[in-house]
Amino acid sequence: MAEADGVVAVGGRLTPPWLLDAYAHGIFPWPMFYETEILVWFSPDPRGIFELDGFRASRRLLRTIRRGKFEVTCDRDFAGVIRGCASVRREGGGTWITPAMIRAYCQMHALGHAHSVEVWHEGTLAGGTYGVALGGMYAGESMFYRETDASKVAIYHLIRHLRSRGYRLFDIQQLTQHTKSLGAIEIPRSQYLRRLVEAIRQPVTWGEQLQSGVEGAVTT
Repeated sequence: MAEADGVVAVGGRLTPPWLLDAYAHGIFPWPMFYETEILVWFSPDPRGIFELDGFRASRRLLRTIRRGKFEVTCDRDFAGVIRGCASVRREGGGTWITPAMIRAYCQMHALGHAHSVEVWHEGTLAGGTYGVALGGMYAGESMFYRETDASKVAIYHLIRHLRSRGYRLFDIQQLTQHTKSLGAIEIPRSQYLRRLVEAIRQPVTWGEQLQSGVEGAVTT
């Protein structure tokens, strides 16, 4: 029932029950205007995803990981990551990660539904990414960096973690030139929804630790 641009509904509430029900049906919130925080719910067609064996890591990125320049953790500073993502200015100079979104996803994190991957350099948060986990589906929401390659390092380790834990679907909602360069693809919404139903049935848990080192299987 989505419109051509993927809009499903306008309004609603940013509460865990609303958010979990939305993600279970392939829908996500996206405030359209920072000043008014008008809440719009989307289910775009096509849908952007990372196949968990399709990440493309450059030789430079792998050298950076091997050198140990960064420390990578998970769920150590969720609030810092989402605020870092909110600080990134999008086209038009605003951000879709409003204060209400930050509060809602921090609440989701406190309940164990949202997770972050942090990348640290010399004890300072240098980049990261966050998203929502539901069964064997992980919905990546945003990423940021303050040091070159920090967001790529976060995605690299996130994908390794998802694979090791048995996740089936890594949703990124919409494809961008940046994620495309890393190996992300688009699939029809109908295919995405079929895969979503199967993924959320999986008895998968997030876990507490990320794997260290470099895994050649996810590089090209």
